[in-house]
Amino acid sequence: MHETTTISRRQFVGAVGASTALFTIVPRHVLGGPAYMAPSDMLNIAGIGVGGMGERNLMSIKTPDAMLEQWKKEEAEAEQTAADLTPEQQERRERRRRWRQPKELANVYAICDVDLDYAKKTIEHYPKAKVYQDFRKMLDELKEIDAVVIATPDHTHAVIAMHAMKMGKHVFCQKPLTRTIYEARVLAKTAKETGVVTQMGNQGHATEGARLIKEWLMAGAIGDVREVAVWTNRPIWPQGDIPRPAEEVAIPETLDWDLWLGPAPKKSYHPDVCHFNWRGWRDYGTGALGDMGAHLIDHPFWALDLGQPVTVQASSTAYSDDAYPLATVVTYEFAARGSMLPVTLTWSDGGITPPRPSVMEAGRRLGTGGSGVLYYGDKGILMHGDYGNGPRLIPESAMEAYEKPEPTIPRSPGIHEEWIEAIKNGGQSSTDFSYSGPLTETMLLGNVAVFMKDKNTTLAWDAENMRITNVEQANNLLHYEYREGWTL
Repeated sequence: MHETTTISRRQFVGAVGASTALFTIVPRHVLGGPAYMAPSDMLNIAGIGVGGMGERNLMSIKTPDAMLEQWKKEEAEAEQTAADLTPEQQERRERRRRWRQPKELANVYAICDVDLDYAKKTIEHYPKAKVYQDFRKMLDELKEIDAVVIATPDHTHAVIAMHAMKMGKHVFCQKPLTRTIYEARVLAKTAKETGVVTQMGNQGHATEGARLIKEWLMAGAIGDVREVAVWTNRPIWPQGDIPRPAEEVAIPETLDWDLWLGPAPKKSYHPDVCHFNWRGWRDYGTGALGDMGAHLIDHPFWALDLGQPVTVQASSTAYSDDAYPLATVVTYEFAARGSMLPVTLTWSDGGITPPRPSVMEAGRRLGTGGSGVLYYGDKGILMHGDYGNGPRLIPESAMEAYEKPEPTIPRSPGIHEEWIEAIKNGGQSSTDFSYSGPLTETMLLGNVAVFMKDKNTTLAWDAENMRITNVEQANNLLHYEYREGWTL
């Protein structure tokens, strides 16, 4: 008679994260029937950086109990007014409804934020969660944590994700994946080596629109694509030719400023560089391109299988040594891929938009929400808004005449759902670090080009060796020296 040994789901998931080469996750239905989900199947998630997007990420994984009744009330009220909405308003309402729909994908086991006042709302949402300020202390003490959700400022993404992956924790990291190209390369390599399940938080990749865009382009809806225009109305935070604030301001008692700085240079605290506004400061953020590129460049990058660019050139408005410019135009050149032609992709931000296609109807706006993407093919034009929303052939008569292909790409249950499912049942999430790493490198290469003083400089990019081959000093912008005490 064979002896049997029972192990917990947590022990099993931990073993997989540390030794993927030796184990394969067994689907739940194999262990306990088609609908089986034992309590032990609920993963323990730790949120690191839980103000702003971090709060939203956690709410997309586990709806706070106190919000359930409010959600039910709003649903009832919305149902009564639905008939009075325009189709566009109904689409926005449905997107918001899907975003707010109650979730219970995992336990919010711990919360970590360097500013306990900024995190106060999220801490109140999850009263049972253990609270920390230092992610290292939290991960060292709470062995029960299976996975982390990182939504800190860009400059700390890499050090936190690396620390977690080395401990065998699965990682969901907000976009952009990192602040530097080198960090993105190292995170992708480490994710592969450790075998943990990773995901970048560019939620537009999980949408129906993202799949329609790729399916239509693959089916030849507009023929061979040679040119793509991408634009956004960002920045909506301070940046430009401005200095870092110099006046001395007392550090709030609830904020561990040294931890907030992490690997960045030691500089004094000022509220204008902290919380949200960090996006425009070069020490901490990645500007408009890093902030929205993951939501906009993502779609052509995936749909056209672009890979990394071979050259990049940029121009911009004035900028300081501390901040990103108010507006930029970045031109990427991508090589041919198999039977697909070379592609020129032009990014613009700060209110700069591409010319309106001559075939576009008068009064029709470009994209949605101040952002969008145009694909120019030899047989037509495709346009969509931010996050892949509302893809349409233009003019509208072309859309009406188009016979849509049958769906060929698996649909996603959501960016958080597919990450959790991949942890539990194996498989690969759609924007894991093997995908989001190269996407992030591509975006950040545009920022490197922006900071070339000579706006006529075209940078030649050797992606395989992670080097700019024709302007040596540009390689200094691929990474920076971490502050003492911080490493990857």
